[in-house]
Amino acid sequence: MSDGPTLDNLDVADFTVGAMLRTGLAVRQVVRGAASLEQAADMIVRYLHGSCIDPATRQRTLALVRFYKTHSFGGLEPELQRFVAAQLGDIPISDDMRCLALLATIGDEPAWNSRHESRSHKAIALPSAEIVRAAPMIARLLEEMGLDIESVVSGGTPTMRGGAARTYNVFHVEHALGSPHIPAQREFVERYDIASVVGFGGLLRSGELYAVIFFSRVTVPPESAARFRTIALDIRSALYNVDESNTWAARSS
Repeated sequence: MSDGPTLDNLDVADFTVGAMLRTGLAVRQVVRGAASLEQAADMIVRYLHGSCIDPATRQRTLALVRFYKTHSFGGLEPELQRFVAAQLGDIPISDDMRCLALLATIGDEPAWNSRHESRSHKAIALPSAEIVRAAPMIARLLEEMGLDIESVVSGGTPTMRGGAARTYNVFHVEHALGSPHIPAQREFVERYDIASVVGFGGLLRSGELYAVIFFSRVTVPPESAARFRTIALDIRSALYNVDESNTWAARSS
C-alpha cells in the first residue's frame, strides 16, 4: 500500500454510525479552499480511496472511486464534447442534452488517476430515457437513488419518482460478480476482484446532480451501504461554499 494523506481509517465492510459521522466531518475538512468543483471532487475521491482500509490486511479496499456531475453538452469542455459526439455517432446532439461528466477519479491503474486519461467513461451522454435505460449500471444508479430518469434527461431539476425531494437513496450492488448491473465482468470485476459497488449523491445548489461511485474489493453489506446516504448530504453541504460556476480546474502545462 502506497503512502498517502488520510484523516481516518474507514472499514466499508463495517461502516458504523461513528465512522459515518467521522467521514462527514472529514469531507468538510478536505474540500476547504477548493477553487473549483473539480478540485473539490478530486479531494473527496482521494480521501475515500486513501482512508478506506481493510483492518485485517491494512490494504486499501477501494479499487476505483469516481465523482460525476450532470452537465449540459454545450457547457462541456471541447475535449469532452468530442468524446460524447464520438460516443453517440449518428444520434442528434443539442447543446441542452444532459451528460454525466467525470470530475474526478482515482484507483489502482495509472489511467484511473486522471479524468483526462479515462478511455470510456470521461463523459456519459444521457440523450433520452430509452438510451439511459439500455445502460444497466447508469439506469440502476439513477433508479436506486430514487430519481425519475425522464427528469434527469429533460434538463430540468431532477426529481424523485413521485415527488421533488432533494435527498436520495443509495445505489448498491452487494455482489458485483455476475451482476447484470455491472458491465465488464471479466476485464474489470474479475480482474480486480471487485466484490461490491456503492453509489451515492444528490443535488447541488444549481440543481445539477452529482454522484460518487466506488468499487470495493471487500463486500459492503446493506447496512453499511445505507449510511452513505448521510455522506451524500455531507458532501452537498461541503460543496456549498465552492463556486459552482467554476467547474473545471486549470490544467498544468
